[in-house]
Order: sequence, then C-alpha cells, then structure tokens
Amino acid sequence: MSGKSILAGLIGSGIQASLTPRMHEREGARQGLRYVYRLIDLKQLGLAVSDLPDLLAGAQRFGFNGLNITHPCKQAIIPLLDELSPEAAAIGAVNTVVLKDGRKTGHNTDWWGFAEGFRRGLPDADLRHVVQLGAGGAGAAVGYALLRLGVEHLSIFDVQMERAAELASRLNSLFGDGRATAVSTPDTAIPQAHGLVNTTPRGMADYPGLPVAAELLRPDLWVAEIVYFPIETALLRAARQRGCRTLDGGGMALFQAVGAFGLFTGMEPNADDMGADFKAMLG
Repeated sequence: MSGKSILAGLIGSGIQASLTPRMHEREGARQGLRYVYRLIDLKQLGLAVSDLPDLLAGAQRFGFNGLNITHPCKQAIIPLLDELSPEAAAIGAVNTVVLKDGRKTGHNTDWWGFAEGFRRGLPDADLRHVVQLGAGGAGAAVGYALLRLGVEHLSIFDVQMERAAELASRLNSLFGDGRATAVSTPDTAIPQAHGLVNTTPRGMADYPGLPVAAELLRPDLWVAEIVYFPIETALLRAARQRGCRTLDGGGMALFQAVGAFGLFTGMEPNADDMGADFKAMLG
C-alpha cells in the first residue's frame, strides 16, 4: 500500500448493477491504493436531479476525490461546476467530476471510451454515413466521438426532435456544416446508412426491446451499442441474426472507467488488467 487513499462515487438513477465500483477498486488495490468507490443511486435514495447541489456539496464536505455522473445527470450537473475540460465543454455533457482544492472540474471520458472501444472492435468500419439513436448526455459524447473517428455524415434521431436538432447544431459548429443532421425518423435514414449506433436506454433490463424495427437491419450495416447490461441486447442479437458486424457496449464502459481512474488518482491505470476484471465480472 502506498498509503494514499481515494474516495470516489457514481451519481445516477437505477445504477445498482454498475460494474464501475469494482473496476476502480480492483485497479486501485493493484496500484497500492486504499480505494473506496460508492454508488449514490437517486432511485434507491428517493432523490431527484434537483438534489444534485446537495449531493455535490456533501461529496466535497466528506472528502471525495471525484464522482462519476450518469443518467439522468450528465447535462444537469454542468451549471453546478467551477470549470469544464475542453472536451466536456464541446460535448455539453459531463460523466466525471474531479474534486480538488475546493473546486469541481467536469470532464467527459465517455467519448474517449466509446472511440477506443470502437477502434479496437470495428477497426475498418465504413464511416461514410452513420445513424445515431439518442441525443442525450451519452448521445452527445458518442456523436462527438463518431465525428472525431472520421464519420463523414451523422444522422441523429431522438424522440425529442429538438434535442436531436440541438446536438446536430453543436456538432456542426465543432466539425463543419453538414456533418450532422437531425432526422424525424430513423426508418428513412437507416436504408442509406453504413452504420447504426444506439445510445438510448432501449435494450437495458428496465427498457426491454428493440430501438428500431429488426427489418431495417441488413448484412452490410454495422451495429454498435453503448448498453452493456446485458452485454447482448435485443438489438445486437437481431443484428447478428441478420449478418451484421456488431460492437457491444463493453468497450465504452471499460475505457470511460480507465479514463476516470486516471483523473481521480493522477496515476496511469492498466487498461488490460481493468479489461480482464470487466470480462470476469460480466462472465
């Protein structure tokens, strides 16, 4: 043991199945840290997004080094922070908050987590036209990652059309006019697309089912998920049955944790070891 201790947590709703605490704590133990990672589950505690100011103040008061932030707080947390990293500011969503010297600094490791998982899992994917489902906090990070990866055109669908339009506008301001557009339905965009990414909760245990009709899937379309619990969603299962190349949400879950660990501790995490832990826990 180095004698250094780290106290971290995850704020979100319905997060009891999260594997993030064990990933952080096991890597911390390997690095000689006394590492404690706690779940702060709004659903279980009977709290709401409006309680975020009190939760942040409490975390600072009790000496937390950092917090991960997930649904439904990734955008609501921003006005409560002292500063943002360039990526978090560009994306407009925060999944990692570093608490240091009385200041609260927001970061986004989701985008890098998705990008790193994508580079490893679908290294030669056709990036000419991709349809993205969802424009929330996770969708903002994935859209940013996709354009950083080289996607030429991104069609974004969200049940809240104005949210899709807002994300497309933000991405165009960062990457150039016309790189992203909001679409009123995915049904007309998917037949012309080369890839499909689901960033909605559809497919999770609490939100079962397919985010699009299975009939829209075809063998020359690659399909990616960010849901990792379950690791094989209904969408991935249907896509594989139709001959699509697929990418599960495990890569994003792993690499966002790798990035957050480095921010919380100031130490270099071993991504291979954390990946082995993650696979063992899923298994």
